[in-house]
Amino acid sequence: MPQLIDYIDKIARDKNRDVLYLLFKRKKNDRSFFFDYQSCKRRNVVIKWLEKNHIHYYPCMGEASEEAGLDSYNGFLYVDVPYDVDNEDFKKLSAYLEHPDGTMLYDDMIFAYFPLEQAMKNKHHDEPGFWDKLFEEQGW
Repeated sequence: MPQLIDYIDKIARDKNRDVLYLLFKRKKNDRSFFFDYQSCKRRNVVIKWLEKNHIHYYPCMGEASEEAGLDSYNGFLYVDVPYDVDNEDFKKLSAYLEHPDGTMLYDDMIFAYFPLEQAMKNKHHDEPGFWDKLFEEQGW
């Protein structure tokens, strides 16, 4: 069933702040066309940890692109924690995902930061009818 999932830049604009999200990698030998995010062990373990620690999250897409068109959902998760080294949830999250030097504890995922400044470059995407007009112009 189709599902509307916001792009990370739209989430940043809606929150009016820098945002965090998680990307999960395919196994090196995975040659399938679509990433089976539902069976991704790391993603499932991280979701359980987020829920246990009462940290809100929801599905998101990467940055919206007018050139790329539509894309399939790849299991990315927006994490509703501000990028603030003094925030207790941020401290918990980064301690769970990173070594003290900021490198990832797990090589099958990425803990990503998306700045509001970058998100604002796509502010025109929020204009009513923008995507419908673009798709019509491109014959989709």
